[in-house]
Amino acid sequence: MNQNLKCKTKSGRIAVFFLVGAAVLAAAANLSGCGTPRSDLKTLRLNEVAHSIFYAPQYVAMELGYFEDAGIQLEVQTGFGADKSATAVISGDADIALMGPEATIYQYNEGNANYLINFGQLTQRAGNFVVSRENETDFRWEDLIGKEVIGGRPGGMPEMVFEYVLKKHNIDPHKDIHLVQNIDFANTSGAFVGGTGDYTVEFEPSATLIEEEGAGYVVASVGTESGYVPYTAYSTTKEFLSKNKELLQSFIDAIEKGQNYVKEHSAAEVAEVIAPQFKETDVKTIEKIVARYAEQDSFKTTTFFGEDSFTLIQDILEEAGELEKRVPYDELVTTEFSSEEEKNSK
Repeated sequence: MNQNLKCKTKSGRIAVFFLVGAAVLAAAANLSGCGTPRSDLKTLRLNEVAHSIFYAPQYVAMELGYFEDAGIQLEVQTGFGADKSATAVISGDADIALMGPEATIYQYNEGNANYLINFGQLTQRAGNFVVSRENETDFRWEDLIGKEVIGGRPGGMPEMVFEYVLKKHNIDPHKDIHLVQNIDFANTSGAFVGGTGDYTVEFEPSATLIEEEGAGYVVASVGTESGYVPYTAYSTTKEFLSKNKELLQSFIDAIEKGQNYVKEHSAAEVAEVIAPQFKETDVKTIEKIVARYAEQDSFKTTTFFGEDSFTLIQDILEEAGELEKRVPYDELVTTEFSSEEEKNSK
């Protein structure tokens, strides 16, 4: 866990302690959380669907030590797909998941008694972008007709929201375009750079990195076109939730501190904080991506997951032909951990 930025905020005070003596400095380090890691932290294993700047509030919470402040040692793995993240939690390989809530609906309809429950929402728009081989400054969605487009996994949130947008423009995803869906999520950008497709639908930082490499151009935002959707949320099993309410409350408190930081700070400040999470990406590129997401209002300011949002996601699933039957909001979503201010405003 990188706490360098958190420690820097105390650097002036610590510099004075150097003049007093090493013993005082050590004490200051322990008080600031910059010394020996605490031994009283409770481990929480998170499987995130992807590692993306789209989840900036979570990485702010990690880098500024908000989880440690809440008594949590967060261990993060990347699932590269909601189906894989859901499986990790159900199998016990992870405690919680960050993924599209559609996965919780699927497994509930499969009859799993220890089903997954969404306990906090992180993002509120689609986080992917249409990337073209050509610099189409006047791009129209109709330009995709007859072209080869690298899409996402059938039944996954990125693909379904993309298809939802296409249908809004009277485009049949499976008749009007050649949709490529046999490429693994982690390899779509590489396939596009390698010559596959006229367009690809990418998350960040992949979309911007393709652009900076000169291999393509971001021409449209799926999130801007789709409107507000509960794109990614935190979920866990019914059993884990019932036995670990205090731990999950501490987790949500840390996430909401991260959300508040992103809301109140510039893209440049957020980029500097989360840069250690994306060591292979230049901080100016990170800043550009954070600004792009902020401008389209992708980041939620609290974790509250409202019923209207849950209804919308089921509408999208139903339209995509992926919904076996509708499921009750109260069964699959809890807002008990979200801030009271947000709940009372709904």
